[in-house]
Amino acid sequence: MNKLPLKTRVQILTMLCEGSSMRSISRVADVSINTVSKLLVDAGKFCADLHDREVRNVKAKRVQCDEIWSFTAAKQKNVAAMKNAVDGAGDTWTWTALDSDSKLIISWLVGGRDGEYALAFMDDVKERLANRVQLTTDGHKAYLNAVEEAFGADIDYAMLVKMYGEPEGKAVPQERRYSPAVCTGAKKTRIEGSPDLAHVSTSHVERQNLTMRMQMRRFTRLTNAFSKKFENHVHMVALYTVWYNFIRIHKTLKTSPAMAAGVSQTLWSMDDLCEKMDAVAPKPGKRGPYKKQTASVTNL
Repeated sequence: MNKLPLKTRVQILTMLCEGSSMRSISRVADVSINTVSKLLVDAGKFCADLHDREVRNVKAKRVQCDEIWSFTAAKQKNVAAMKNAVDGAGDTWTWTALDSDSKLIISWLVGGRDGEYALAFMDDVKERLANRVQLTTDGHKAYLNAVEEAFGADIDYAMLVKMYGEPEGKAVPQERRYSPAVCTGAKKTRIEGSPDLAHVSTSHVERQNLTMRMQMRRFTRLTNAFSKKFENHVHMVALYTVWYNFIRIHKTLKTSPAMAAGVSQTLWSMDDLCEKMDAVAPKPGKRGPYKKQTASVTNL
């Protein structure tokens, strides 16, 4: 198998993390879409292992958690009417835990939004932290049992419940199809420990969710760029997380979140990521002898 030049692989992975669709990448990089897809799978597997290995013993003070919605193959209401069933079709939720100070993505999980996924997510967050933290989540009820099971009493936990409605004294327009509801207030509730209510917030992780939606084409609303395979959705989130943590310079921090959190001592580039992938990739074996096929002719 021919191997893509390093420059081409860097270009493809960079464009994937900059919001380009797979077909547009195949046109710009002059490669087939299957090549783009295969490189995404290889990079996604590598990045998932890299994040699991490198993002450990994180010394954080405040952690914020949230979930971002997308879908695979079809929206949940249309799954039953699909002509060809696809594994993992329907609503796809991406859970993220963010260090509020360094902006490091501590943990992520792709799947459903029920209590089972919440517990798996919180267990992973717990394993990656080096100390007791203040945790803030939204009002999703699945967090209550998950945080209790994962952390017990070793957490300062509060929920931030935002209330939405129509602003007082303003006329409500007739057409609001694509307009979000207006946040009219927020309620802070202590759940466990002694959280500082002044720092009970989900603003940082919600802003990271906006970055996630802008940087990955498959998260863009009202397009046909949504994920067609659940596995590819997971691979893209894994690639994005490493790019966001280790490669992208945060404008406020002037460095990468991984360096700000002490997880990495250097700023990575996409070239570094590709070279690390090459270092662990299996070496191609020797090609076997060529066997000429003989065509059989049948006389009619």
